Amino acid sequence: MRTAAIDCGTNSIRLLIADIEDGVLTDVVRLMRVVRLGEGVDATGRLSEAALERTFTAAEEYAALIEQHGAPPVRFVATSASRDAENRQVFVDGIRERLGVEPEVITGDEEARLSFDGAVSVLATADDETVLVIDLGGGSTEFVAGTAGGLIAARSTDMGCVRFTERFLQDDPPTEAQIASMSTAVGLLMDEAAAQVPFERITKLVGVAGSVTTVTAHALDLPAYEPDSIHGAELTVDAISTAAADLLHLACGDRAALPYMHPGRVDVIGAGALIWMSIVQRVAEATSGRVSTAVTSEHDILDGIALSVAARGV
Repeated sequence: MRTAAIDCGTNSIRLLIADIEDGVLTDVVRLMRVVRLGEGVDATGRLSEAALERTFTAAEEYAALIEQHGAPPVRFVATSASRDAENRQVFVDGIRERLGVEPEVITGDEEARLSFDGAVSVLATADDETVLVIDLGGGSTEFVAGTAGGLIAARSTDMGCVRFTERFLQDDPPTEAQIASMSTAVGLLMDEAAAQVPFERITKLVGVAGSVTTVTAHALDLPAYEPDSIHGAELTVDAISTAAADLLHLACGDRAALPYMHPGRVDVIGAGALIWMSIVQRVAEATSGRVSTAVTSEHDILDGIALSVAARGV
């Protein structure tokens, strides 16, 4: 069947129209618009009028594409910024008006489950492997562990590239004091995640979403953003740490000149890189070096949403 999935996060809103047969997903349309819905939410607790307008404009574009491709069943999922905003009803009403579908402001646990389903749907995973999927977003980061048999544990944390840029990394490039403060906060949230998710049992680490894919592109020194080169890339902890630290310390002008850097990620990739670097180092330490690499997946919560529509059979 054909399905349409929309993932509206803190930094971007993405559309996937896909044909699904026997659990295998084939892209028809895959599109991203950086709208920064969560701009300022961490400080104000509200979605700004400008951010809402940017998001509604993208929703109108997506509505036209969905209609153009046969008006398949749609699931619209909203995550961290919408969960946190006291005026989220304005967002819900605006999306319903433009797309004719009720946006689901999902919990962090549901976000984690969908991210896991999407990431592992296209990665070869042995029956005896325990996989940890990290979905590093704009407002939150999900830690979700599972096996071929299903989920083991999941934890959603309130750290993401937009939220932590606004909270900690105000200078361009950030100062060492700002980086140290953010590192401390990341460490505390990883402690919370590790209390619920068994890092020490992990045999395979998978990272998804734009911060992870951009760090991977930087580590690979790609001439452009090449999804086929990025997807499935397995990098050592040292390679990830080196690339992430480089991005963190670059000025925005230098980041913008990188051929694989999306304009909407220039100002927030430093925070995303620091979070990803900290996670891979922590998992390597928790497993006494057994996990010494991480795999990047271009398939994530968006794929999980599309698969969930097909599973409903509507």
